[in-house]
Amino acid sequence: MFKSSAGSDKKVPAGRKQALPDRLLAAPGTVQWAVKLMLAGAAASTVYLAFGVIVTASERSALINALIASNKTQPKSKQLTVSQIHSLATFYVVEVIIIGLIAIALWLWMARMNSAGRNWARITASVFFVLWTYYTYVNIGQTRGAATLIASMVIVLVIWVIGLASLFFLWRPTSTAFFKTQPR
Repeated sequence: MFKSSAGSDKKVPAGRKQALPDRLLAAPGTVQWAVKLMLAGAAASTVYLAFGVIVTASERSALINALIASNKTQPKSKQLTVSQIHSLATFYVVEVIIIGLIAIALWLWMARMNSAGRNWARITASVFFVLWTYYTYVNIGQTRGAATLIASMVIVLVIWVIGLASLFFLWRPTSTAFFKTQPR
C-alpha cells in the first residue's frame, strides 16, 4: 500500500545479503578513533566555551573599568560614550559565545565528514589544526600568572593535543586507503 521513500521496493531473497555501497562500508579503526577524538574535541571546546562565558561575564565590570581608563587617555574627539563602552563589553561576551559555538560546530562537522570518508574533510581538518596551533602559540605568549589564564591555557593545550591525535589517526596508511576507496 505505501511505498518506501528511503529505498527500493525490491526484496532481497532470504539468505542473501544485499551489497552495500562503498561509502557505507565501515571506516577502519584509525578513522573511527579520529572521529571519537573529534567528538572529544567538541566536548573540550564546550568546556572552553563555558569557561570563557563564565570568565568574561564575571569580569565584565573589570573590562568596563579598563575600557573607561583607556578611553580617558584618548583625545576628546576619539573618546567613547559610556553607552558605547557598555556595548563594547557586551559585544566581547557575545563574541566569545559565537566563536565558541563555531568551534564546536566545526569539530562536529569534521567528525561527520571524515567518518563519511570525505578526503577534503581530512585536509580541512589539518588546516583547522594549523590555525589552532597558531592560536595556541599566541595564547602561550600571553599567559602570565593569573589562575584564569593558566586554566584557559590548559584547556587550549588539551584541545590542541586532541587535534594532534586525531590528525595522527586520520593520516595513517589504513585511513588513507579508506579515503581513497570512497567515491568523490
